[in-house]
Amino acid sequence: DDGLLLIRSPTVGTFYSAQTPEDPPFVSVGSKVTPATTVCLIEAMKVFNPINAELAGTIESVLVKNGDPVEFGQPLFK
Repeated sequence: DDGLLLIRSPTVGTFYSAQTPEDPPFVSVGSKVTPATTVCLIEAMKVFNPINAELAGTIESVLVKNGDPVEFGQPLFK
């Protein structure tokens, strides 16, 4: 355990790092986040749900790739 906080997936679905394929990612390594910062989208049943950081800090690593399926509670960011 490296002592870093995790941002976890609140739902099952597909992880998207940006609004569209042409847009830059919502966050990347080094990005500062607040609880209200949108960090990604998770698509479930054709609905794109924005996921907020829900904590403040700096993104140290991105644990999933764009388009990856994610499970409930799966770590997305450190």
